[in-house]
Amino acid sequence: MKRLWAFWRIPYVRAFFEREQGCIFCELPSRPDEEALILVRARYCFALMNRFPYNPGHVMVAPFRHVPSLEDLEEEEVLDMFRVTRSLLRAIRESLKPHGFNLGVNVGRVAGAGFEGHVHLHIVPRWNGDTNFMPVIADTKVVSESISDTYSILRRALESLGE
Repeated sequence: MKRLWAFWRIPYVRAFFEREQGCIFCELPSRPDEEALILVRARYCFALMNRFPYNPGHVMVAPFRHVPSLEDLEEEEVLDMFRVTRSLLRAIRESLKPHGFNLGVNVGRVAGAGFEGHVHLHIVPRWNGDTNFMPVIADTKVVSESISDTYSILRRALESLGE
């Protein structure tokens, strides 16, 4: 049997149990941006890096208000979320040069929502060839860049775009 040491995943495992006590989307905005990996603070929402990304540049956009679904948001909140999403798409496209994106909102546990009480939108950059044999054969996803490096790149890109 081969072992793949993934000691960096233990925060994810621990967070699964800790998150039952709180909501990261309610708690993280009270922390400094760099610590919380917050890229943008807008009037009604904020964007942050996913600490356990599918790909480099995996970002989430969430309203400040704790609501479970898009239809529970006020018009201003929806517009703000999509303005921020548009800015992030520009910054990611400019700095990371992806070939495409997956955008998604998981509403409810059965749909895959990890935080079903606080709606949020995922932005996942995609590149030709970013999926290889590892997920299929070894059930392992390789993320090729550190979150802190990607965070710095995206912050600079947002600043250069005036976002």
